[in-house]
Amino acid sequence: MEFPVQTANPVKVETACLVIPVFKDGELLPAAARIDDASERLIHQLIERGDFNARLGNVQLVPYAPGLAADRLLLVGLGEREKCQEAAFCKALDAAFASLGQRTVEEVAITFTDIPLDDRDAGWKAHRIAESALRARYRFTDFKSDPGPDPTLERVSILLSDGAEVDAATEGARIGEAVGNGINLTRQLGNLPGNVCTPRYLASEAERLAAESNGLMEAEILDEEALEALGAHSLLSVGHGSEEPSRLIVMHYRGAEDADEPPHVLVGKGITFDTGGISIKPGAGMDEMKFDMCGAASVFGTMAAIQVIKPKINVIGIVAAAENMPDGRATKPGDIIKTLKGLSVEVLNTDAEGRLVLCDALTYAERFQPASVVDIATLTGAAIIALGHHATGLMANDDDLALDLLDAGEDAWDRAWHLPLWDEYQEQLDSNFADLANIGGRPAGTITAGCFLSRFTGEYPWAHLDIAGTAWNSGKNKGATGRPVGLLTRYLLDREAELKDTVIENES
Repeated sequence: MEFPVQTANPVKVETACLVIPVFKDGELLPAAARIDDASERLIHQLIERGDFNARLGNVQLVPYAPGLAADRLLLVGLGEREKCQEAAFCKALDAAFASLGQRTVEEVAITFTDIPLDDRDAGWKAHRIAESALRARYRFTDFKSDPGPDPTLERVSILLSDGAEVDAATEGARIGEAVGNGINLTRQLGNLPGNVCTPRYLASEAERLAAESNGLMEAEILDEEALEALGAHSLLSVGHGSEEPSRLIVMHYRGAEDADEPPHVLVGKGITFDTGGISIKPGAGMDEMKFDMCGAASVFGTMAAIQVIKPKINVIGIVAAAENMPDGRATKPGDIIKTLKGLSVEVLNTDAEGRLVLCDALTYAERFQPASVVDIATLTGAAIIALGHHATGLMANDDDLALDLLDAGEDAWDRAWHLPLWDEYQEQLDSNFADLANIGGRPAGTITAGCFLSRFTGEYPWAHLDIAGTAWNSGKNKGATGRPVGLLTRYLLDREAELKDTVIENES
């Protein structure tokens, strides 16, 4: 998909469809006002007669508008002007592209950069436009005998009122396109069924990304024999009950000018299907446990995005991949396992398996002497109880890292919420028989899961993102969301900017 940036008069833009945002009060933004003047006050007439209600997210196609070069108009409601900030902007934008996805148009022009938002420039708006257009284009039809027609939209022209904003908007669209494609890769991996997307499939996906990177990325795959020799018995214990072999997948992106620049490490939980093991889950909704590898999928999506954006930093993506199944070899409640770090864990519940694969992956990350480590996991149902499906849960052993991630989430409009990681919670993990237990009971379940992981992260700044509530949707819109690729990509780009500032400061 193409996202050219233009400063042309919208009245004279030749396009299949001109997308125009409109406030509920009828006061028109600059581009809309020019279109209204040229079309015999068409927009005002539609609002005044009640033919178009500009409530937030409402859309209406106008098949012909006199005086315009565009073939048709798509009016998009913004709701009340005083309430129009990022959330309304994104909702209206998504509604526009959802509507366009149902129509056979190949190219459109959009004037959403006119919308005034506090502290958001044309680059931010262009990023959102490109990302939204690509998310709307995504379809999962791999297993449909009649998948229906492919989306037709291939070109979205981003119209600006101010020529001074062209460079910022062009760069914003470039990054938004990379993030949008990364989000869709994450959704694709998440939506694949467990009989296709196995640990070995994820390993092959890492090798594919590396092969397409023009030398920017390398993939290293540790099989079960290598993991056994390494001592990653906790990771291996989760896959004991499965015929599918476990894998530790390591992707190296080397973008920094100094090859020895400490990398930022992303660690993804890759449970490609989670039955709960011997502590088996209820049958209802268990099909959604194919989404239990969405943390891993978000690492893949982020690595794919930075491979295109090419920031000048080093990044390592680690995926701990296993399938959690019950059979005669499966780990049992009460079993004690030895982790890569050397700590022993009493497994009180085999459905708390994500932390068992992540703890070895987090220990493995130490060897890279990382600048930061962020793990991403659909870890606890308790995160959904605490935060619903809007915010990702965030815990960290470093307040600056936590703030950086929160800021990245706000900028990407892929938000997180900071939860405490106090020492008082750690005692819930006490075990009579091992160094620690793998669960801490029902109270503060999300936090005690983070406490468990924190025992393996003392050597570097670390944060944990619990995406159990944000990684996928249920119901009629069932499917992976692609979160938090936007947050992670923005976090890494901010680290590149921070590194540039440090280099300039040292040189001056």
